[in-house]
Amino acid sequence: MSESTTTDPVLTVRDLRKSFTLHTIDGRTVVSLHGVDLEVGRGEHVALAGPSGAGKSSFLRCVHRSYLPDAGSVVLHTDDGPVELTGLSDREMARLRGRELGYVSQFLSAPPRTAPLEVVAASARRRGMNRADARDAAAEALQRLSLDEALWDVDCSVLSGGERQRVNIAAGTVHPPRLLLLDEPVSALDPVNRERALELIASLSASGVAVLAVFHDLDAMHRLATRVVRFADGHIDRIGSATDVLGKAA
Repeated sequence: MSESTTTDPVLTVRDLRKSFTLHTIDGRTVVSLHGVDLEVGRGEHVALAGPSGAGKSSFLRCVHRSYLPDAGSVVLHTDDGPVELTGLSDREMARLRGRELGYVSQFLSAPPRTAPLEVVAASARRRGMNRADARDAAAEALQRLSLDEALWDVDCSVLSGGERQRVNIAAGTVHPPRLLLLDEPVSALDPVNRERALELIASLSASGVAVLAVFHDLDAMHRLATRVVRFADGHIDRIGSATDVLGKAA
C-alpha cells in the first residue's frame, strides 16, 4: 500500500525491504518489511501502529540507519537538497544524525560518567548551538521535563528508568532536528511526567519538526498524530486519522 505525496516532504521512503537471518535457530530468513512506501511532511506527526512483529520498529530503525535495509530508498530532504541515507558511509550518517535527525528510544545511551546536563547540551551542540547557548537550552529542556536540578550533574547511571527517559527526551528535542524518531518514548514515565513529555512532543509541530513515532499508547496517538500508519506483516495495512485507523478514543 502506498500513499499520496506530501507538499513539503521531510522524509521519503520508497520500496523499503528488510529481512533477518535467524542464525541462533536454523538459519531461516524472516522478512520484516515488504516494500514499504511512506512520506512524512514538515510539521507532521506520523504514528506507526500495529501488533508486535508487524514491522514498525524495523521501519523506524531503517530510517535511523540502525538497520541497513536490503533494498529501497530512504531520502531526507535537507536545506542542501535530498540525501539518500542508505548510501551514506557510517561517518557521514553519524554527522547527519547529529544535525538533522533525532532518535528517542525507551533507553538512554550515555557515555560513562556523563551527567544529564552534558548529555543534553552535547546534543544541542551537534545541532549547531555554541557551548554557552547549548548549556542554557539543555537546562531549559530538563526544567520543562521536571528533572530535579540536583540530578543534572550526577552520573546518568544512577538515575531511575523514568529519569533516564526524560533525559533522553530532552536530548532528542533540544534545538529540535528536522526529523525526530520516537520509539516508545514515554513508556517508563508516571502519569504526571508522561503528560509533560506529551505536551513537549506536541509542541514540536509548530516548529515544523517532522515526527515519526512508535507508540503502543492509544491515547498518545489520538492526541499527537496527524496521521496513523498501521502495519501488518511487514506491509502498510491502512493510513488515516487516529479515529479512522484506531477507532474512537476512550
